[in-house]
Formats: sequence, structure tokens, C-alpha cells
Amino acid sequence: MTTTCRLCGSQDLVSVVDLGATPPCERFLTAEQLDEPEPTYPLHLRFCVDCHLAQLPPLITPEETFTEYAYFSSYSTSWVEHARRFVAGAVERLGLGPDAFVVEVASNDGYLLRHVVERGIRCLGIEPAANVGAVARERGVPTLTAFLTPQTGAQVRAEHGPADLVVANNVYAHVPDVIGFTEGLRALVADDGWVVIEVQHLLTLMAGNQFDTIYHEHFQYYTVDSARRALASGGLALVDVERLPTHGGSIRLWARPAEAVAADGPAPSARMAAVLDEEKAAGLHEPAGYAGFAERVAKVRRDLLRFLIEAAEQGRTVVGYGAPGKGNTLLNFCGVRPDLLPYTVDRNPYKHGRYTPGARIPILPPERIAADRPDYVLVLPWNLRDELVAELSYVREWGGRLVFPIPELEVVS
Repeated sequence: MTTTCRLCGSQDLVSVVDLGATPPCERFLTAEQLDEPEPTYPLHLRFCVDCHLAQLPPLITPEETFTEYAYFSSYSTSWVEHARRFVAGAVERLGLGPDAFVVEVASNDGYLLRHVVERGIRCLGIEPAANVGAVARERGVPTLTAFLTPQTGAQVRAEHGPADLVVANNVYAHVPDVIGFTEGLRALVADDGWVVIEVQHLLTLMAGNQFDTIYHEHFQYYTVDSARRALASGGLALVDVERLPTHGGSIRLWARPAEAVAADGPAPSARMAAVLDEEKAAGLHEPAGYAGFAERVAKVRRDLLRFLIEAAEQGRTVVGYGAPGKGNTLLNFCGVRPDLLPYTVDRNPYKHGRYTPGARIPILPPERIAADRPDYVLVLPWNLRDELVAELSYVREWGGRLVFPIPELEVVS
């Protein structure tokens, strides 16, 4: 399981970083579960020398993580705005009108398709988490509760017709059966349609020391090079790439059915070629490009623990902001427990009264920060830095400071 590439079947995998064993990052605990055993799984990222896919072994299934899910996209205002801009741009670029059909895979709570609905364009969300999909339907976004497989894609196509646009944002890393999922995308899309995928870029993960985005529900981590190979495995051809700032650095992949591209479709874009050249220059198409990453990760742990221990010894209070999946990788790898971080807060009411997996840090409503006036606030969703610096500006009223752990420890006023 740990020595075979899930994309090409090669057994030539090399270690990138070993983060030990942690619980799944979205399994937030209730008070009643604190005295129960908590399973942990190895968190070891490896690189396939043959197809260049960076990957974790599939030790947990998507069904274990996504049947009921704690993440609701609409709680991030910047993310909703990002989705609105994408919809507006895609409608213009592809000329989508009232007769078009748009499908989003892993549509969450309708954060993106609500903008499609507002434009009067027919759409459907495919969302495996029943609790999240129910919220989307309440907001007027048609949503099917299902995981995407080739069979699901064929069923949706038969019932609703082929999609002019299939969107799969922040899900392509979440599927262990990357070939079957890609075949499902191909089943959904019209023969002359488009598939658009947003996924974190391994180039910026490495350059920005973003090891906390490595967790069990992310099964693979893409360069444009490996994404092109993965898409081809299911009959899709990558023709364009955009660089995005989201999640610390992402790529938006524009793909079409391979036969359409082979017939008369566009050649790969200049910006796609430019990103491939940048990846190659960084060494990410070969094992040597990943040397030294594990040591940079270890330095983050040492620096964060040193800061938290010194703050505790000086009698200064540090609390957290946010309870994202990435934060749980950070807290567990660094060994942070409630003696160093007594609580964190989160805007999502689903998490209130629960505890972070592994570290078991209480999660409280955001109002608790103003009530307690801590000396420092450790920001765990650092990818939302601009949004949260503005949101937490009130911390300055009592001289409090924000702390960002990634890419290196930074304390800001």
C-alpha cells in the first residue's frame, strides 16, 4: 500500500517528509469522546519517480471523512467572493447562456453554484456530505448526495444531459482513486465541453514550507506535470493553467476531452508551458527537488514550540484562531496541547464545544477572544491572512499581537 503509486503503479517512491502519525484532521471530538480511543494514521508524503505524483498512502477512505463533514465553504467571505469571480469569468470565457448546464463536483454548501443559480443557468451540485449538501438545497442549489465515480457521472449525464462546464475545486487531491474520479469527470462533460479544476500547487507548498496542508484527506499533491498525467489517465487533456493565490498558492487547470483537443482543440497555452518550466527549474520533476524540505519543516516545529514555551514561562497568554484541517496537522506534528494553547476559536458553529483531533484543544466562538484579551493570537488558517488581519484588527486595542506559523514564525502587531 505504501510502496505502489496509485496513478502509474510504480514502486519507485521516495520520501519527501514524514510527519509521524496523526488522527484524521476533520474528526473533531465531542466532550463524550474525550475518554475514548482515537485512531491515528501515518502521515508520510512520498514522490513517484516515474510519474512525479506526490502522494500519501490511502489509509482512510473518503467515506470515513466526507459522509458528514465539518467544513462549510460559505463561512469564508473571501472564498465566496473568489467563487463569484470565477463564475463570472467562466461564463464570459465559455459563452455560457441560459441553455448551458454546469455541474460542480464536491459542491459543498452551494458557495459557488449559488452564483450560477443567480445567473439563471441550469446547474447541479454533486456533494458526498449529506449534512453539507442539505444546506445547499436549502439555499436553492440543486444537489445530489453522492461520490463521483464513472457510474455516477454516466447516471447524471443520462438524467440531465452532458455538462458544458464541470467544476471540481479543491477536490482533486481528496480522491484516492484518481483515475476513476477523472473518468467520472469525463463522463459528465460534453464532448466539446470544459473541465476546470482548482488544486493546491506543490510548487508553492514546497517553496512556502506549507507542510500543514499535508493531511489524510489530501491523498495527492500536484504539479502541473503530474496533473497533466492524471487527467490523461481518464481521457482529459490539459490545455491551460492559471496561477492563483488561494490556499497559499493554487493552480486552476482548464481541460477538455482528449479527442476534442486532438481533433481541432487549442494547443497547450504559453502560461502552461511557463509553469512547467518553473517546476522543472525548481527540481520538482525529480527527487532532488525535495531534498531539505523535511529539515525546514522541523525548524517550524522548533520555532513554534520555543515561542509557546517562552510565552507560558513569561505568563503571557496565547490562544488560537481557526480550527482548519491544516491547523490540526500543525498542532499534532508540533506536539501543541492545551497547556500551551488553552483554546482556539472558529466561526463555524458546528465546531463549537468540540475539540481538535489529537491535540484536544477546545473550540469556542470567536467572541471569546475579545472577552479574554490574550497577548497573542496564533492564526491557524494562515492562507486567509489578509481577511483575518482585518477581521482581528480589534486585537490591537489591548496591545495583542497576531502570530503566523507558516512559512516561518512571524509575530505581527
